[in-house]
Parts: sequence; C-alpha cells; structure tokens
Amino acid sequence: MKGYVDVYLLPLPKRNLAAYRRLAQKFGRIARLHGVLKYREFTGDDLFTKGVVSFTHNVRLRRGEIIVAAVVDFKSRTHRDRVMKKLFADPRLNDMMKDKPLFNPKKMVYGGFKTFVSK
Repeated sequence: MKGYVDVYLLPLPKRNLAAYRRLAQKFGRIARLHGVLKYREFTGDDLFTKGVVSFTHNVRLRRGEIIVAAVVDFKSRTHRDRVMKKLFADPRLNDMMKDKPLFNPKKMVYGGFKTFVSK
C-alpha cells in the first residue's frame, strides 16, 4: 500500500494563531509547488479523554497555548525525501525561517508514517 505522511504537533501561544495561520498558508503553497500532495493544519479541540494520554502531555502544553497539528501527504517516503530536499532549498522557505519563531520548536513533536490502512 502506498502513501506516506509527515505529522507535526506543536504548542502555539494563542496570541500567535493568526500569524501562524498566515505562515502555514504560505508554507503550504510553497510545499504544494514542490510536490506535496496535500497539506493540512488543525487546532486542538477535543483533547482530554479520560483513560488515555492527551496530546497536551506530549507537547508540554502551558497556559495560553493551543496545540496545532499538521499532516502533510506524500506518495511515498522516497517522494517525501525528494520534496523536502527541494523545499528546504527554496529561498522563500529560508526567508521564512529567519523570522522569530512563533512557537518553541524544541517542543514540536514530529514523525513520518507509512500508510497502513486506507479506506
């Protein structure tokens, strides 16, 4: 079964949400130009379910922060690696990375996942 996604979780100060949205929209447009199949970002909504570990625990969420999750779709890991190489060589992305971060990147959780089930 083909398919691969990168998943990111990060704590974001609520006051930075509008600026982060603009940044994410710009990043998504650039990523799509380099071959990303689909780029989505989400804000945490229903995060506290009794009996399971909350995402808020994993990213050490603090007062005034929300969780943002991103899912980036690729054809395969090889495709992801090619796209990311081109993306990180793009001067527009490098310019974006020079700005002061809107969140603490050391608290970001990231991983790449192979598709296991797709309906």
